[in-house]
Amino acid sequence: MSIQLSVTTIAPWVLRIIAALIMLQTLYFKFSASEESVYIFSRLGMEPWGRIGTGILELIASILILYPKTTFFGSVLAIGLMLGAIGAHLGKLGIAVKNDGGQLFIYALLVLLSSLILAIVYRNEGIDLLKRII
Repeated sequence: MSIQLSVTTIAPWVLRIIAALIMLQTLYFKFSASEESVYIFSRLGMEPWGRIGTGILELIASILILYPKTTFFGSVLAIGLMLGAIGAHLGKLGIAVKNDGGQLFIYALLVLLSSLILAIVYRNEGIDLLKRII
């Protein structure tokens, strides 16, 4: 039995891993109430419920993205979350937060781009699953 690897099988996994890892690595900071996370959500007027709620939604999005049958739904959730994050950066927070050089903003852009591509690639799986549910 030979395994055939191609760009069409590897690329989606690379995008899944990028999006999920970025969101998962930020969970420690959100759930441990790190100084930077508390600062961000305080500036947005959403501390602590926004920090914890966003963390839970990012965990759900990451799990859904990593499971191939639900990648579409996880990517759509991640798109919504990252549009909110990018909007917060462009609005109240600024690109750089607490001298991070824009790292969090860049992470949000990477997750958004990865999730947009995944949503497009897996749109048929999402439609098929919705048809079975409805």
